[in-house]
Amino acid sequence: MHILLIHQAFRALDEAGGTRHHELSLYLAKHGHHVTIITSPVSYLTGAASDGRMTWVQEKPGGTGITILRAYTYSAIHRSFFHRVLSFISFMFSSFVIGLRVKNVDLVWGTTPPIFQGLTAWVLARLKGVGFLFEVRDLWPAFAVAVGVLTNPWLIKVSEWLERFLYQNADQVVVNSPGFIAHVTACGAEHPVIIPNGADTSMFLQQEDGREIRQANGWDGKFVALYAGAHGMSNDLFTLVAAANLLRNQPEIVIVLVGDGKEKPLLKKQAEKMGLENIQFLPPRAKQEMPAYLAAADACIAVLKPIKLYNTVYPNKVFDYMAAGKPVLLAIDGVIREVVEEAQAGIFVTPGNPHALAEAVQQLAEDPQACQVMGTRGRSYVESNFNREDLAAQLLELCEELASE
Repeated sequence: MHILLIHQAFRALDEAGGTRHHELSLYLAKHGHHVTIITSPVSYLTGAASDGRMTWVQEKPGGTGITILRAYTYSAIHRSFFHRVLSFISFMFSSFVIGLRVKNVDLVWGTTPPIFQGLTAWVLARLKGVGFLFEVRDLWPAFAVAVGVLTNPWLIKVSEWLERFLYQNADQVVVNSPGFIAHVTACGAEHPVIIPNGADTSMFLQQEDGREIRQANGWDGKFVALYAGAHGMSNDLFTLVAAANLLRNQPEIVIVLVGDGKEKPLLKKQAEKMGLENIQFLPPRAKQEMPAYLAAADACIAVLKPIKLYNTVYPNKVFDYMAAGKPVLLAIDGVIREVVEEAQAGIFVTPGNPHALAEAVQQLAEDPQACQVMGTRGRSYVESNFNREDLAAQLLELCEELASE
C-alpha cells in the first residue's frame, strides 16, 4: 500500500516539534507499506526555512519506507495572521503540483490544521481515484476565531464552508481527541473514528538519567519544572512567567521553557524586565533529544489559554511527559484533565491562574516522593492506553480498509 500524506507542519524525529506523523509513518513502513509525505521546508515553530533539504528519502528493499518531499512555502509565517494565511495558501498549491507527480497511490491522507491543505488532499484523492482519509488535529477555524487571530468575517465564512465540505466529502474522518467528536459531527462528518494522541513509550525506555543536562544548565540541587513545545499565542506562557515571578524568592525552584515560537522574544523580554533569575529559555530540541531533557526535569508543565474550546484537546506533550515518568502540572481543563486525573499522574491547576500554578509547583517541589509516584502511574497508564504502537496499528487497519474499498 502506498499512502500519500499532505502535511505542512510535518516534523521528522531529527527536527524540533511534533513528530507524531513520522512515528506513525515509521510503523506503516515497518509493516510493509510506503508513505510519501509532502511537507514544508519552513518550521512552524520558528518560521525559518530549513537547511535547504527539499527531498529526504528513507527507503527499504521492496519499495517500503518513507519519502519526504518539501514543497515551496511562503516563509513569513510568523509576521502576521495575513502572512500566515499566505503561507498556508502557497503550500496548498505547491503541494498539489508535487502531489500530481506522485504515482501509484492507494490512499491520500489529509490533515488539519491548516484547513487549506485538506482541500489539496481531497482533490488529489479524487483525481487519483483513491480513498481520502481526513484527520482532524485541531478544530480550525474555530480555534483561530476563539483566540482572536481570525477576525475577518469573509475569511471565517469561507473557512467554515471549507471545513464542512471536507468533513462531508471525506471517505473517513479521524480525530485525535474525543472532545472533537461533537463538533465534527455537527459539521457533517459521518461516523468519525478516534485514534487519539499518545506517546512512543519505547522512546523513553533507554533514556539518559539527565545528570549531564542538569549539570550543563546549572540545575544541580534545584527542582526543575519544564515546559516543552511551541511558544505561541495559544500556549499562554506568560502565565509561566508570572508564576516564576511568584516563586522568585525560592531559588531552589527553576522554571524551564524548551522550544520556540512567535511569542518567545516577548516572553524573554518580560522575564528580563521582571529581573527573573529562576526562569530559563532553551532552544528547541529534536524529538530524539527530548527524552534526556524530560529525564532531567522533576515535573513537566502543559498549559493553554483559558478558552473553553481548548477543553476538547489531547495535547501530545502530556502523553510524552507521562511516558517519561514525570508528574504533569496541567493548566488545561476538559478531556485531557480526565486522562491525568484518572491516571493520578499529576496536578490540575486552573488555566490562566499563575498563583495556582506557582502553588502546584511548590507543592511538588516539597514532596519528591509524590512526584515519583505520579510519574510511575502516568507511565503505566500511557503504556496501557495511549501507546503509539497500538494506536498506529489502529491507523494501519483503517488505512487498509479504505484502500481496499
